[in-house]
Amino acid sequence: MRNAVVYPGSFDPITNGHVDIINRGLTMFEKIIILVGYNPNKKTLFSVEERIAMIEETVGDNPKVRVDSFSGLLVDYVKKSEACCILRGLRAMSDFEYEFQLALINRRLKRNIETVFLMTGSKWFYCNSSIVKEAAGLGGSVKGLVPDVVLKRLKEKFPDMQINNSGR
Repeated sequence: MRNAVVYPGSFDPITNGHVDIINRGLTMFEKIIILVGYNPNKKTLFSVEERIAMIEETVGDNPKVRVDSFSGLLVDYVKKSEACCILRGLRAMSDFEYEFQLALINRRLKRNIETVFLMTGSKWFYCNSSIVKEAAGLGGSVKGLVPDVVLKRLKEKFPDMQINNSGR
């Protein structure tokens, strides 16, 4: 698995920006392990199991993609999985500052684990899970920002959410 990469995140929920990073990552790595992080200090909309199910439905039966969850140090998981590095997506300068700090502490904890950054596609520059949840929770349409399975699950959580921009 030395040409496998771990793509960690909360994925609460997975967005089309995440899917873009996954698809582009697959052009560089033989395998991507999408790692759903469990952080008991973070309030999430979807359970770990719900997030995994949505990701699995989104990526389908692609043998080059595995979905897993983990609680603990990311570098411990990366080492255990024998992946070559960590994959992270970047949108704005604020992402870079935070991700740079994480990459540095991960290297301090395990010197041989590298982090690879991919700039998000320009279409997804403003798209993140927090904005999606906020817009959906306030009744706005997030169609086109998330996979269809996520749109359906958001509608279940937020019945007043519009499905498209022209109505409910």
